[in-house]
Amino acid sequence: MFPARLDSSVAYEIAKAMLDGFNRHYQLFRTESARAKHRFETADWHGQQRAQRERIEFYALRVREASNRLEREFKAGEQAMEVWQQVKLHYIGLLVDHHQPELAETFFNSVTTKILHRSYFHNDFIFVRPAVSTEYIESDPAQKRPTYRAYYPRGTTLRDSLQKMVRDFDLRVPFDNLERDCDDVARAMEQRLGNATLRANFQIQVLSGLFFRNKGCYIVGKLINGFNANGFALPVLHNKAGKLVIDAALFGEDDLLVLFSFARAYFMVDMEIPSAYVQFLRSMMPRKPRNEIYNALGLAKQGKTLFYRDFLHHLRHSTDRFRIAPGIKGMVMLVFDLPSFPYVFKVIKDFYPPPKDTTREQIMDKYQLVKHHDRVGRMADTLEYSKVSFPRDRFDEELLAELQKFAPSQLEISDPDGAGVAEVVLKHVYIERRMIPLNIYLQEAFDAGGANPDDHSPAALRGREQIARGVLEYGRAIKDLVAANIFPGDMLWKNFGITRHGKVVFYDYDEIEYITDCNFRRVPLPRNEEEEMSGDIWYSVGPRDVFPETFAPFLLGNPAVREVFMQHHADLLDVEFWQGHKERIAAGHVHDIFPYDKTKRFIYARNHS
Repeated sequence: MFPARLDSSVAYEIAKAMLDGFNRHYQLFRTESARAKHRFETADWHGQQRAQRERIEFYALRVREASNRLEREFKAGEQAMEVWQQVKLHYIGLLVDHHQPELAETFFNSVTTKILHRSYFHNDFIFVRPAVSTEYIESDPAQKRPTYRAYYPRGTTLRDSLQKMVRDFDLRVPFDNLERDCDDVARAMEQRLGNATLRANFQIQVLSGLFFRNKGCYIVGKLINGFNANGFALPVLHNKAGKLVIDAALFGEDDLLVLFSFARAYFMVDMEIPSAYVQFLRSMMPRKPRNEIYNALGLAKQGKTLFYRDFLHHLRHSTDRFRIAPGIKGMVMLVFDLPSFPYVFKVIKDFYPPPKDTTREQIMDKYQLVKHHDRVGRMADTLEYSKVSFPRDRFDEELLAELQKFAPSQLEISDPDGAGVAEVVLKHVYIERRMIPLNIYLQEAFDAGGANPDDHSPAALRGREQIARGVLEYGRAIKDLVAANIFPGDMLWKNFGITRHGKVVFYDYDEIEYITDCNFRRVPLPRNEEEEMSGDIWYSVGPRDVFPETFAPFLLGNPAVREVFMQHHADLLDVEFWQGHKERIAAGHVHDIFPYDKTKRFIYARNHS
């Protein structure tokens, strides 16, 4: 009996050390998130961006620390599997009153899979599904502050309630005119309510943590009246005088989905109970998967865990097959999808035809750059997985042949249990939200007659609107990327996609560079007739030289596209546009890029009233 008691004691100590590792991680994560308030108050925009980048690395560092400690103190990798079963049971017991149990379970999985061999990744040793409920944790009296606060405008004016709500956040910078701003918000809320009778439960619920990202601070809440709940977000910004203003009032699921888009950087929010924040936000955005909300809150590992659980659930309840994704095949990535699942899977090929001159490591570095950078709503977030297993019988034969031809080093086909249940294992894969490739979006418009000015059919008119919308958004996307210090590299239409909200997003990262690392040049004038008539490039080109005037032949072959582009975005063909942005960024300027249309800004409404 003595050895059993010893094993149980070791198992408990391992579980406790594991939870200590997670608690340290979340304490540091939360502290860094809380500091965002001070950085916002002091307008430390570079510090805010640096903190957002550095916070992404916290998780991997803490997992490494915890696994090293378990190996050092308990020789964890040498423990019997019976001990690991007990470790998991003890860990569950330690999470009963924990405020972040779902995150702690994911941390347990990360550390355990780092220590144990892959063949041991069974239900007995990791959390394949949650073991501890996150329901009603926010009701715990030990919680230091409530997840959200409620304000009741009955007996006072809506403006007064809004002023109290804003002041309760204790921002240490004076507002330029809080009364005016709250009047603007109150009018917007009254317009949203329409002529509805104010019910007994009329109230404003607002999350107690502010949401910080880049140069913005957001108050997020719900306006409740009767059975109706209107989600809202109030962006708070610094004006040119250094004082605070409420810049807009965003209402409804569509506005909030854009604000919390997968193509934007993660928020910094001080949260004691993340699951309660996710539940509150999901009530306002029911179409947004929980995994993407966790991602938006900076809890990317939890987002990955939930995504994979959703993916397995979808596989079990669907029968369609993985296929090569529609569109023009890339030279660097092999892209496939499952038609019934709204994501694409991207595998780096083993070799790349000329003129591509890159390596797997360089491509992975580009994707890591995007992960750490401010994506300004124009670059898709990616989920990165290693050793992902798929059912072999769900793969289209053409797709499997492509994988075997172009990425054999990344592919394993196995029969793990000898029972004829074959698996396709991909050693490394990126997963992104599926979008309509912009070249396909434009081609649909061309096919409808949109490029023919003499065609006045309803389909052609819709096609012309689609061309105008796509080209206009494409130019805006590039300009937003430039403002964020990103040069896309390959600017062809096929490397951009259309989201369900009509936003153009860039998703091919193997050639991106920082604007400040590029050398923007004019094409030199030919020195003689031979150079002028030459079909080849006769001038020297450095590895990071960019010639904006040469974009036109590749992008503007269609007259309908060219007309819209030249009307709105001709400056993208001018070297001065690019060089000017490079100089401002190098001088330390941080551009304002709004996750909402300028017409929603109160200053716009006041100037156009």
